[in-house]
Amino acid sequence: MATVEAKPLAAAEDPDPQSEAVPGLEKQRRHIDNGECARRRPLLAGESWFLVEQQWYRQWELYLQGVDQESSTFPGCINNAKLFEDQINWGLKKGLVEGEDYVLLPSAIWHFLVSWCGLEEGQPPIERKVIELRGIQKVEVYPVELLLVQHSDMGTPHSAQFSQIDSIDLVLRTAREKFLVRPDKETRLWVKNSQGSFERLCNTRVTVLDAALKSGQLVVMETRSKDGIWPSTLPQAGNKASKEDEDFQGQPGICGLTNLGNTCFMNSAVQCLSNVPQLTEYFLKNRYLEELNFCNPLGMKGEIAEAYADLVKQAWSGHHRSIVPQLFKTKVGHFASQFLGYQQHDSQELLSFLLDGLHEDLNRVKKKEYVELCDAAGRPDHEVAQEAWQNHKRRNDSVIVDTFHGLFKSTLVCPDCGNVSVTFDPFCYLSVPLPVSHKRVLEVFFVSMDPRRKPEQHRLVVPKKGKISDLCVALAKHTGVSPERMMVADVFSHRFYKIYQLEESLSSILDRDDIFIYEVSGRSAICENSREDVVLPIYLRERTPARDYNNSYYGLMLFGHPLLVSVPRDRLSWDSLYHILLYRLSRYVTRPSSDDEDDGDEKDMAAKDSIPKPGHAAGGSSQNPGPDQAGPSSGIAGGSRAPVNSSPGPSHWPQRARRKHLFTLQTVNSNGTSDRSNFNEDTHAQPYIAIDWEPEMKKRYYNEVEAEGYVKHDCVGYVLKKSPVRLQECIELFTTMETLEKENPWFCPSCKQHQLATKKLDLWKLPETLIIHLKRFSYTRFSREKLDTLVEFPIRDLDFSEFVMKPQDESAPELYKYDLIAVSNHYGGLRDGHYTTFACNKDSGQWYYFDDNSVSPVTENQIESKAAYVLFYQRQDVTRRLRSQQGVSDPPAPPACGSPPNSEFMDVN
Repeated sequence: MATVEAKPLAAAEDPDPQSEAVPGLEKQRRHIDNGECARRRPLLAGESWFLVEQQWYRQWELYLQGVDQESSTFPGCINNAKLFEDQINWGLKKGLVEGEDYVLLPSAIWHFLVSWCGLEEGQPPIERKVIELRGIQKVEVYPVELLLVQHSDMGTPHSAQFSQIDSIDLVLRTAREKFLVRPDKETRLWVKNSQGSFERLCNTRVTVLDAALKSGQLVVMETRSKDGIWPSTLPQAGNKASKEDEDFQGQPGICGLTNLGNTCFMNSAVQCLSNVPQLTEYFLKNRYLEELNFCNPLGMKGEIAEAYADLVKQAWSGHHRSIVPQLFKTKVGHFASQFLGYQQHDSQELLSFLLDGLHEDLNRVKKKEYVELCDAAGRPDHEVAQEAWQNHKRRNDSVIVDTFHGLFKSTLVCPDCGNVSVTFDPFCYLSVPLPVSHKRVLEVFFVSMDPRRKPEQHRLVVPKKGKISDLCVALAKHTGVSPERMMVADVFSHRFYKIYQLEESLSSILDRDDIFIYEVSGRSAICENSREDVVLPIYLRERTPARDYNNSYYGLMLFGHPLLVSVPRDRLSWDSLYHILLYRLSRYVTRPSSDDEDDGDEKDMAAKDSIPKPGHAAGGSSQNPGPDQAGPSSGIAGGSRAPVNSSPGPSHWPQRARRKHLFTLQTVNSNGTSDRSNFNEDTHAQPYIAIDWEPEMKKRYYNEVEAEGYVKHDCVGYVLKKSPVRLQECIELFTTMETLEKENPWFCPSCKQHQLATKKLDLWKLPETLIIHLKRFSYTRFSREKLDTLVEFPIRDLDFSEFVMKPQDESAPELYKYDLIAVSNHYGGLRDGHYTTFACNKDSGQWYYFDDNSVSPVTENQIESKAAYVLFYQRQDVTRRLRSQQGVSDPPAPPACGSPPNSEFMDVN
């Protein structure tokens, strides 16, 4: 009940007493007695009662008790003047008490009194409704009086009265009528709370009481601008820009989205969804307003749906070249914390969240009932499928279900008892795998034992599920070196991050790892007692003066590439090791000339101690080893022999005395950062040897350019060819039977055990709009990769008839044929990338390329690329239905598939 500035209704309800015969007092008493019965019965919600001033009514009762109809006790016309505060707005005085100031009369008695006595000229009847509050009926004497204003004119309020049981929708309709808003304009309400801030009245289906509105509160009606923007969302400085946008007129839907910082994934998903015709029409025609579900515990209180609707209305207003989706981004982050901030994300993951959020916000089912899932139990497929779909619709019924949901047939077979379980499950999109090659390409560097040979870069083709030994076998084919004489290591930051065992899996090697394969002696030791040679890991370090007040402390910094060097067990002395390493470094370390000789140093001749014997092989598979691997060290290089020519090995070097040493040797831990003598460590741990250089000696004798040099083997130019695949192949792979993994067994109801059953998915019911997600990103425990295989997909006539198991209607082939309407693209790799969109405008039929806030027309032959990630297909019968609803006889002619691009088109390949 709403009374806006109550106006006199006496003319309508106060007929002239002389115009019809007034019954006698006896008959009037009988009418009143009958009416009194109505006053004594229980109140009924919704019925009308009228207030009459108490003194007038007592006078009327005295008059009625008399016998003379012309008595002077006749009270005259009904006069409620004492009940009104003024005679302009006719507002009721505050604090009136029933029985003292007024009486309440049922509708029947009121109409009798008006017809017999009349109503004071100019006065309105004081009609009040019976309302039910918390199970109690009462007459609402004082309705809620609200002050209605427009957002554009906050200084001119208009008073209106509403019952507590009136809906907010009635308040909105009253405001629209009061402010003469056109039917095609969209409006919404805000209320000013006690703190002085404004809150949205989102749910227009709730009552004034539920919304906690009180008399005197200010209710603001806001009208959406023609460019789709709510004025309240614009900052004061943005009003001018908004006016400029309103003046701009472009093609609806051709509107970019600003990148807020790594939000291209969101922009791409939104652009795809925005170009689904029936969904966009649903929002543009405001059909969503009737279906907003504010009480769904699984939903977002309608906020995601409203935020998406705002985006759609702005993008399809035709008044924007691009828009800033800041509010939408904020809403998404609020309800899905994984999208908070500005990190890179997956457009398909955002799309999945958005579809689910829109569905729950727009779910027509207000209270979900419990539905028990039933197995087929031998029943016909069509019967089980129909039951499954009906059960799904009993809990899920929205425009998202109408548009995007289909039905799978899932068949599980127990390998032990042969029990077959058939169920039908709904789906919102298809995530189809790409045919994956069982080979992978790894780039490695081969380091020969011959110091004259530079490291060689090789590109090797190995099995994806192979072992380290397979990598060595592949390299042996290029180098002629036996796999048994190879050791594989991951080098990172000038040290060995990991040294692999031959039986380890290749999956532990990532594509970005720097893999070095070292040639070692065929007699190299894996453990102390097995072979004659020991493999020592060698690091290169340079002394650097630390920032100390007297420069007395020297730091040590790793540099260059580490080595794995085979050393005969009988030559494990510092003197021998110095000469062996000098020989191994001879390609980029210059030997001292005779001018560099000195008188010798007693320290140089000392310490021919043996190197600590290793208890563990250098090839021990340990990642990030710690200080517990350290042991004793000498740190003093002994001997005075050095090579004088490029003879094959150190055993042939002539003996020269008192030669200056270029470097010293130190046993260190596996990180190369700590002197093993500083720790109480296991003396049997594998020693790591550091070659320590003084800065002056390194500058003089160490050739950094030569040390970093390497050559490329012919195989480096090899590229693993990836043949393009057809989309139909991916769908076939999706519907191929597979065996469940150990981590995901199936509980067989017949065996009562978890089984690795065979599983097969088939398509039973297809949706109006089919979303196909190409699974380009592969994640395992040890590796991640993106498949850049070219998937060939048709623009038109994608036929699913061979994949649908449900008996088909041969008279309607368009029920199984789809046309492409949008593509979400991903360019780049795993660590960084960029999302864009191809989409077909529903109004013009022209294809466009959306790259954040940039939009360009494209031809159809530019759409297919290796970047295609998520495909949107529209069923052909739906396309025809939408065209008939719009009154379009023939679709607009799209650009020819083979037409050459001109200067207006953007080459995105």
